[in-house]
Amino acid sequence: MRHAPRPVFDASAGSASGPEGLGDLPEWDLTDLYAAPDAAEIARDLDWLEAEGRTFAADYEGRLGELDAAGFLDCVRRNERIETVAGRIMSYAGLRYYQQTTDAGRAKFLSDMQEKITNFTTPLVFFTLELNRLEDDHLERLFGENAELARYRPVFERIRAMKPYQLSDELEKFLHDLGVVGDAWERLFDETMAGLSFEVEGEALGLESTLTLLTDHDRSTREAAARALAEVFSENIRTFARVHNTQTKEKEVMDRWRGMPTPQTARHLANDVEPEVVEALRDAVVAAYPRLSHRYYELKRRWLGLDTLEVWDRNAPLPMEETRTIGWDEARETVRAAYAEFDPRMAELAEPFFTSGWIDAGVKPGKAPGAFAHPTVTEVHPYVMLNYLGKPRDVMTLAHELGHGVHQRLAAGQGELLSRTPLTLAETASVFGEMLTFRRLLENAKTRNERKVLLAGKVEDMINTVVRQIAFYDFECKLHDARRGGELTPDDINAIWMSVQGESLGPAFTFMEGYETFWAYIPHFVHSPFYVYAYAFGDGLVNALYAAYEEGDPDFQEKYFEMLKAGGSMHHKELLAPFGLDASDPAFWDKGLSMIAGLIDELEAMED
Repeated sequence: MRHAPRPVFDASAGSASGPEGLGDLPEWDLTDLYAAPDAAEIARDLDWLEAEGRTFAADYEGRLGELDAAGFLDCVRRNERIETVAGRIMSYAGLRYYQQTTDAGRAKFLSDMQEKITNFTTPLVFFTLELNRLEDDHLERLFGENAELARYRPVFERIRAMKPYQLSDELEKFLHDLGVVGDAWERLFDETMAGLSFEVEGEALGLESTLTLLTDHDRSTREAAARALAEVFSENIRTFARVHNTQTKEKEVMDRWRGMPTPQTARHLANDVEPEVVEALRDAVVAAYPRLSHRYYELKRRWLGLDTLEVWDRNAPLPMEETRTIGWDEARETVRAAYAEFDPRMAELAEPFFTSGWIDAGVKPGKAPGAFAHPTVTEVHPYVMLNYLGKPRDVMTLAHELGHGVHQRLAAGQGELLSRTPLTLAETASVFGEMLTFRRLLENAKTRNERKVLLAGKVEDMINTVVRQIAFYDFECKLHDARRGGELTPDDINAIWMSVQGESLGPAFTFMEGYETFWAYIPHFVHSPFYVYAYAFGDGLVNALYAAYEEGDPDFQEKYFEMLKAGGSMHHKELLAPFGLDASDPAFWDKGLSMIAGLIDELEAMED
């Protein structure tokens, strides 16, 4: 049982007033899920789940091999309904918690719901275990007899990919029940991070506001923010080291018992992607560090007039960049127009996010940092969370998360079990939405300097999406390998972090004391180990897709919408074939990386 997936944080209807100049920022209206935490509908759904879990087990446990095609289809649909009801409850509890992670009542409600649903769905653990004991020819015969059942073939294939790593029925049920303990460590991370306060130039700020100061025009402000982050992370580093030690050890135990050959195996299986494809991506990006990040940051060092760059200069605005706050209305219209220019259907699918309380945009005390789009369940709709502060990158984040939202809406037609896109492809529409927005802004640039600033901003975003995320992936690989050799001290983890930072950022940088602790705030490492390569996968895929779009394929929009509607019903090879693309071809990744290099070429040419 998957329930609603925990949202993964991307880099970064009523309304709430934001900082001056932003206008009225939208807040979530969660009543489409449930009216309130004490709503009668929640009690009703919990009662139904408890009863249906028992009944499902009574009807099917030990009998899957006896079912005919029609009976098996009914079994799958009942399982899907349980997923939907459980997912609806967990989506509501989770989203409400992320609005204010420091609220004890919301944390308790989330924990209580997780425990209840874990208990109520424990009787269902037999389903995947028995399914994996069925012979291939038996399932093939059932698929041949019933086209509706055959539609679920991708679900069965992903479940059966775990067959070599399946434990005994008793152990699988034990691990199912134990899942809430791992969730507690994740909540400790979330609540600790949300409760941190950073003093910058006499003002106490939360994490999101402090990170935003790293893009301030004033270098002394950026430095003050970086040093405040380092100081507070260092003060709390033992807690974060404990969380990472515990999570990585738990994973090592799970992997060892399941016989998984590497720490990354489970992620690759979940993503429905071959390990060699990921390694080809990783190797291509690392080999490209010198012509991408190293070359760009050397340019930036010269633009800023510095001997070396410090970490607080990485996302610094360019000297010729105008300082202005982009209000919410302008951000909304920019993204809406870019989407509509590609295809009016894109803008129509995005519209309810703005008008119906599907976005929570403001920065508030206790709110989770970063940004995400949560699909909830297919019978409701997605919700987008932002921490909008009016920076140009915030506009791109809006375009990114709306891309997720559009994708999730289109895929909902597949139903609960087939709508969930593997993480490698889940970033496709989000990164494509960013690209559409960037290209529109670039076309409308009125001056050479404006074009230069837009190009540099896009290159930085691509470096953050590709180079930085692959460096994160290498950090995780080294972290998990090292943890298998024993407990890691904070200094051990710090050293692993620094080993990938210099390599990826290049010789233009020096690193302040304290930067070695900056691994501590990255939520992906705790919530979704090895997720991060999905960003680089998505960026490379979208760059290749966008090149196909620019070549003028008249059917591109229709192919693109069909790809998004497919959700998780197809493998990446099938999804990309209509565009003449193949991610398993090692040369595929060089196409995407060459697009980034081409933008850097244009920036270098502007120096002449």
